[in-house]
Amino acid sequence: MTTIAYKDGIIAYDGRVSRGGTIVYDDFDKMHERDGATFFGTGATGEINELIGAWFGEEIVGECEASALVLHDGDLTLIGYAQGKMWKAPCVLDRPYAIGSGSDHAYTAFDMGATAYQAVEMAAKRDTSTGGKIRTLTVKVEA
Repeated sequence: MTTIAYKDGIIAYDGRVSRGGTIVYDDFDKMHERDGATFFGTGATGEINELIGAWFGEEIVGECEASALVLHDGDLTLIGYAQGKMWKAPCVLDRPYAIGSGSDHAYTAFDMGATAYQAVEMAAKRDTSTGGKIRTLTVKVEA
């Protein structure tokens, strides 16, 4: 999976892609852009692509265990897929968010005062599916 974190206008995300117990990449860019929306997805790459399609009304066939933070039209939204439907939850921008396999570690880092970058960095110390290059994006969102 991965760790994606948001805090104080910064989204941070790692570059690790793994298959089973094997690290495939440590520098993969997990930011996806489509039709004016920017997605930061966690889960299998194919399922992230399906979730992105669902954002635009495409049907998901079968199960999809991906989730994502979406920056679109000045809003930040958390999305996922469960019980045959895509769900959306608007983010309250004065709170930190973390998704992915290292999210518990990222939230603990937030509790200790960490930035989004530091939260992903700390998650990478404990979560074997988080690691490699950490990227950040400063986001302009509507308050």
